[in-house]
Amino acid sequence: MTAPKGYALSTLKDHIGHDFGTSKPMKITQHKINTFADATGDHQWIHTNVEMAKKHSPFGGTVAHGFLSLSFVAGAMGSTGIVPKEAKGVLNYGVEGVRFLSPVMPGQDVVANFVLKDVQDKGKGQQLISVDATVTVPGAPKPALVGTFLAMIVG
Repeated sequence: MTAPKGYALSTLKDHIGHDFGTSKPMKITQHKINTFADATGDHQWIHTNVEMAKKHSPFGGTVAHGFLSLSFVAGAMGSTGIVPKEAKGVLNYGVEGVRFLSPVMPGQDVVANFVLKDVQDKGKGQQLISVDATVTVPGAPKPALVGTFLAMIVG
């Protein structure tokens, strides 16, 4: 799914509850995990030490940082049409109720599904949208993470 017909800055509120469908997939690789560790300083062995993780991880190998999976959401929103085409910009505004429910392993793809939850007019051409997101590994029994993402749409 994508943006519905007639979806625009002026009609955002009319589309509360719309399911924008699934984003393009992103492959999680050990290289991305290691690069994320370097960027954040989070070098826990369960993320970066492949040999140790094979021996001691309850998952049988390394896992992506939860915050790496979380950071995927901002870019994924763009691939589903949530931001109206005529918007001048969009700013991350916050997250609510994020829960990490299952691990993401190197070599797996992640995708995100988005439902428009709320729209608040903030004046001066700005609208704050709340979007329920579910990040999954296709075929996995439960989501990798769920949460509500806030974005300021600038018109």
